[in-house]
Amino acid sequence: MSSSALPRRRQPDSHPIGRRDQTAIVVCAVAPDALRDAGTTLDQWVPNRERRVSRYYISRLILIVPTLFLLSIWAFLIIRLLPGDVAALMVDQNGYARDVDALRERLGINRPLPVQYAEWLGDAVRGDFGRSLWTGEPAGAEIMRRFPVSFELVLLSLAVAVVIGLPVGVLSAMKQDSWLDYLVRGGAFAFLALPSFWVATIAIALPAAWWGRTPPLEYQGFRDNPAGNLLLYLTPALIIGLHIAAVIVRVTRTTMLDVLRQDYVRTAFAKGLRGRSVIVRHALRNALIPVVTLIGVQIPIMLGSAIVFEQIFGLPGLGRLTLDSVSKRDFVLLQPIVLFFGFIVLIVNFLVDLSYGWLDPRVRAR
Repeated sequence: MSSSALPRRRQPDSHPIGRRDQTAIVVCAVAPDALRDAGTTLDQWVPNRERRVSRYYISRLILIVPTLFLLSIWAFLIIRLLPGDVAALMVDQNGYARDVDALRERLGINRPLPVQYAEWLGDAVRGDFGRSLWTGEPAGAEIMRRFPVSFELVLLSLAVAVVIGLPVGVLSAMKQDSWLDYLVRGGAFAFLALPSFWVATIAIALPAAWWGRTPPLEYQGFRDNPAGNLLLYLTPALIIGLHIAAVIVRVTRTTMLDVLRQDYVRTAFAKGLRGRSVIVRHALRNALIPVVTLIGVQIPIMLGSAIVFEQIFGLPGLGRLTLDSVSKRDFVLLQPIVLFFGFIVLIVNFLVDLSYGWLDPRVRAR
């Protein structure tokens, strides 16, 4: 038989449905009547679902604006409710002026609060957050100058927490009820029970008392001295990171134990797949959503810890600037700091939501 008489093989479509969206196949197989009754085809359902997902993320971004607006009102009011008068403090301690009333007039804090807020908000929208009452420096420039210090501390602490917490949590789940599991769980409880600021104080006091050594307390920029900069951050990053890692270990262990009992994991082991492949590709990825949520919740806690640790270790970051602003009642500087922290938390929560769709495709199908 000649080759021309042979039946030709049907060429596959250039856009196979399976590659386009596996979730769409499931929907059509499970609920074909629903799609038919709605007058929707598979080719129409896929882009519609994608548009719904895009609208969801866009709406989350848009919600950042009213949230920041409400946060600005709260920050403006709560700071002015703090006890103490900044004008009296400036006159009594530093002699900025002879008359308190004249200083209030010059600073503009004797006007009604709605007028002060409206003026401050209008300037903030244009990028002008005012000048510090004590130093006269622009608040925005001061925040941007201090932010890299706090960012490096949070980033290194987060790296320590994830690098230690995830593998140790997985190992504890794999060795459930063994001596290693009990050791890991006991260590996690110990790090959670000990206050991190107390551990930081002991980390400075004990080496100084026993060996006459203290961690470096003079700040050095990363560009000027990379080794000295990392050595300066070593102790605070380890203490904060180990405290957060204890929480990650507990959550990772719990979620991994739940995932390892699922049928698809047992099937993967029964098919003879390698244990590392099953754990990393199947079990761990499905167990990461609660862990990612936890990490997103812990980042604001790290920012709060930075306020204390920067004071203890002499780091000139946003945390130390916050304490100085509170002690001096410098509300012009404190208001944008609160807004900046709130903006960071909102962006982190948005990134956590984005990661859900990458970790679990079922989230994108909702």
